[in-house]
Amino acid sequence: MLILYFTYSKGKTPRRPGPKKASNIEKDPVGVYCRIRPLGAEDEECCIEMISSSTIQLHAPDGLKANRNGEYKETQYSFKKVFGIKTTQMELFEDVAKPLVEDLIHCKNGLLFTYGVTGSGKTFTMTGSPGEGGLLPRCLDMLFNSIGPFQAKRFVFKPDDKNGMEIQNQVDALLERQKRDSQQAVPKTPSSRQKADPEFADMITSEEACKSENVDEDCCYGIFVSYIEIYNNYIYDLLEDAPFDPIRPKWLAGGTPVRNNEFVPPQSKILREDQNHNMYVAGCTEVEVKSTEEAFEVFWKGQKKRRIANTQLNRESSRSHSVFTVKLAQAPLDADGDHILQDKNQVNVSQLCLVDLAGSERTSRTRAEGSRLREAGNINQSLMTLRTCMEVLRENQMCGTNKMVPYRDSKVTHLFKNYFDGEGKVRMIVCVNPKADDYEETMLVMRFAEMTQEVEVARPVDRPICGLAAGRRHRNQAFRDELSHQSLPALPPCELVDPADDQTLPRLIEVLERRHRIRQMITEQFNKTASTLKSMLQQFDTQLNAKETFLHDQQSKLSEKDKVIMNQRTEIERLEKKSKTLEYKVDILQKTTDMYEQDKRSLQQELETREQRLQRELSERRRMEQRMQGVVTDARLKWEKECTAPPVHPMHRRSHSAGGEKWVDHKPASNLDLDTVMQPIIPNAIKVSTPNEKALSKCHKYVLRHQELASDGEIETKLIKGNVFKTRGGGQAVQFTDIETLKQECPTAPRYSIFSSTTRCDSFMYMYRAISHYLSYNKVRS
Repeated sequence: MLILYFTYSKGKTPRRPGPKKASNIEKDPVGVYCRIRPLGAEDEECCIEMISSSTIQLHAPDGLKANRNGEYKETQYSFKKVFGIKTTQMELFEDVAKPLVEDLIHCKNGLLFTYGVTGSGKTFTMTGSPGEGGLLPRCLDMLFNSIGPFQAKRFVFKPDDKNGMEIQNQVDALLERQKRDSQQAVPKTPSSRQKADPEFADMITSEEACKSENVDEDCCYGIFVSYIEIYNNYIYDLLEDAPFDPIRPKWLAGGTPVRNNEFVPPQSKILREDQNHNMYVAGCTEVEVKSTEEAFEVFWKGQKKRRIANTQLNRESSRSHSVFTVKLAQAPLDADGDHILQDKNQVNVSQLCLVDLAGSERTSRTRAEGSRLREAGNINQSLMTLRTCMEVLRENQMCGTNKMVPYRDSKVTHLFKNYFDGEGKVRMIVCVNPKADDYEETMLVMRFAEMTQEVEVARPVDRPICGLAAGRRHRNQAFRDELSHQSLPALPPCELVDPADDQTLPRLIEVLERRHRIRQMITEQFNKTASTLKSMLQQFDTQLNAKETFLHDQQSKLSEKDKVIMNQRTEIERLEKKSKTLEYKVDILQKTTDMYEQDKRSLQQELETREQRLQRELSERRRMEQRMQGVVTDARLKWEKECTAPPVHPMHRRSHSAGGEKWVDHKPASNLDLDTVMQPIIPNAIKVSTPNEKALSKCHKYVLRHQELASDGEIETKLIKGNVFKTRGGGQAVQFTDIETLKQECPTAPRYSIFSSTTRCDSFMYMYRAISHYLSYNKVRS
């Protein structure tokens, strides 16, 4: 397993954006690719079918259908691109890894890792084999082919052990090189001049070699590689030289004691965070390499220390996650284009990490025991943590939540959390084995890959290196070439042996004259070029002054515009505050208006109800008046008939009795007895109406009649009508419902009333009035 890691920084790895991410940052989804491994045997059952260049389809094997007692549906999964069984390593590199190397050269980070079930071809995809180099050797080859002519001398760039890079001058770098050459008696790292390991020889043919064309020639470059593995959630440096201790015994991973000069596992390392909040392995060995072959040898040295084991599913199964990191340090040349600019802040560091993840496996199939079982458990646990982190990231991005991503639960996710937080591009190659035995594990891998594609990572931005003019290296080299072509001719031998020698001096004079002509020509050319350059500089100076004047004017206008904008902003803020105040008042008025409207509606309803009631009462009153007018008319006609009868003496009045009407003769006298006068009246004050009165009142069963002499001299008769109904006690009660009033002209008579009343109180009142009228009448007559 390997990782290529790059990071841009000024002297150190680049600082990632803070927790507050701007909303306008562009994001790209994690690029997920799929590679299908060929079957081991032609007659072996296949459960994966490639539908298109981006889609595959999984078929459940027949045995699984029979065991589950049901039919499995065919499932399709989509990727950024699918590579079939005939895909070459070169085609895979062109589509997946080459863009990452381009970004590495342009100061952008990248992460590429392989994922899949054990035995699915992850290590072959990353490392390759002789004649079929994988992604790792091809990335290194392209990198050295691109920047090879522009590499700085060894030890000019030096790691600072804090995930940063320092720059040394030429003298310090020379001393470092001499110190290393003096220690070559005990070689620590393989030399680039040694013969490469035959297992990795000729991985890349000359026809497949490629390079980047967009390399900044005004920079010097240095390449550093490191190789670590994560075993049982511990980090080990595969390039570390562990000295042999004969007293203290060492133990191998499998529990076997170390003897003599056998391999001693390195000590575990810890993760730390640099000042820019990027994670790195503290104390990890970083080797500076100058060629592809030297980088291969460093990789192979660490590869021999990597933990592998033989299982039921894979003869050489990786028992750890391996991370191969390539760091590219670059610094600009000075203004003359001759030496590196001695400014630590101008040093940029980018990383490319190539990770070969260990394959997930089921112990029921591998039959692992002991240490193999523990290794499998740690591998599966770390891969499960990776899935969990992807799920939380996807949920946070799709649902807008802010859940904590559990990066620290595993060393793999903790080391690369900066990439998922927006530190560089992330690419994943899902390797699958189409054989039917891996169907269930392949289904889990497909679900994880489908979910990972929905995670988005912030797109890295371009970062300028420095503000010096471009083409400095080219101009410096052209100047050197010009000096070499225009060198003066060498002087001939000037020794005079014979005084008669007449050839040496003429030849010397000829050479000196030629040299003089060349000097004159160079001087003229120099003066001409200087004059041209001076005129150009004057022209540029004039243009610069004009542009500065124009810029000054524009800045003045801009300042005025800024003042106007500030005033407008202040006015806008004032209007906004006023608008908010008015809105608040409008809300209050609206609420008050709603209350008044509600009261108005209530009052309108009440008014309508009263109007309706008044209309009903008016209607009833009009009906009553009409009816009364009819009754009055009838009574008037009746009284008119009675008035046409012969006159009756004033003291003769009709009195009522139970048997009908009778005449009572009252004689005027001054000493008239009151009892004699009231005797015929009081007993008849209240009586039931006669049958004639019932006929007169039509539907009424009870009628009371009251007569009195009105002030206008007419006799006024009131008929009080009522209905008789039975009570609960067996008696009867009367309910009065109507009154009829009749008037007729009265002859001259004493002013007293003959009346009938419905209550005792009314009877006494009418009795008092009758007596008063009677006494008054007798007093007048006397």
